[in-house]
Amino acid sequence: MFLRVIPDNRGESHTSFCDLVESYRDGNGVPRHRVVVKLGRIDNGRIPYLKAAFNRGKPEEILEHELRKK
Repeated sequence: MFLRVIPDNRGESHTSFCDLVESYRDGNGVPRHRVVVKLGRIDNGRIPYLKAAFNRGKPEEILEHELRKK
């Protein structure tokens, strides 16, 4: 699973829409995505914390990496 982040083009520029998405393959082996949970509009400052919470691995390392990218 991963966090899909879509920038909010109509509203405030410092927010994005977020979904928790699952990857799977259909019967023919074609990769697809399934939305598990729609998280709604999220402030961009909180997105690195959500990515650290929902990704595999060590959350501290993922958070540190995401905060360095900015």
